[in-house]
Amino acid sequence: MKIKERLGNYIRVLKLSKKPDKDDFSSTLRIVGFGILFIGMIGFIFYLGSVLIG
Repeated sequence: MKIKERLGNYIRVLKLSKKPDKDDFSSTLRIVGFGILFIGMIGFIFYLGSVLIG
């Protein structure tokens, strides 16, 4: 891609994007929070298993 085409694509994406409203932001925050907690619990379970076994 040439530089002008790439910049044009970036500008088009920025024009189409919008700031999320409060409901969208809170639902995204909730989903991300649950995901972080879930991954953390899995890591802690593996850690406990390795400590108890080894």
